[in-house]
Amino acid sequence: MVYELTINTNSKTEMVDITNKIQGLILDSGMEGGICTLFVPHTTAAVTINENADLTVQKDILKELNKVIPFEDDYQHLEGNSAAHIKSTLVGCSQQLIIEKGELVLGTWQGIYFCEFDGPRSRKLKVKLA
Repeated sequence: MVYELTINTNSKTEMVDITNKIQGLILDSGMEGGICTLFVPHTTAAVTINENADLTVQKDILKELNKVIPFEDDYQHLEGNSAAHIKSTLVGCSQQLIIEKGELVLGTWQGIYFCEFDGPRSRKLKVKLA
């Protein structure tokens, strides 16, 4: 089954914790075991798994990404959002997670984050449960 989530972002760059949304889909589906595939169908956004116990980790990640890949540089792309495209490529547009006993298999401190690099926008996330 493929689901589509809408994620509204509020900033130019942002990491939105979507762990509970994904877990909710799994619970609603009744799936006990399998694979959850997440796919971002945008070229200026991404999805990642990282620490969700200390919110300053996301701030640090975005700070360093913005430092290494600045918004303004000698980019050729006419739309003016090359930095967002580069960040999306580096972080990645998909993740796969294991589902066991109806729950996502994540480490103690791990959460799933939708990464916005060209916001604010209304975004889509595809979720395949198999």
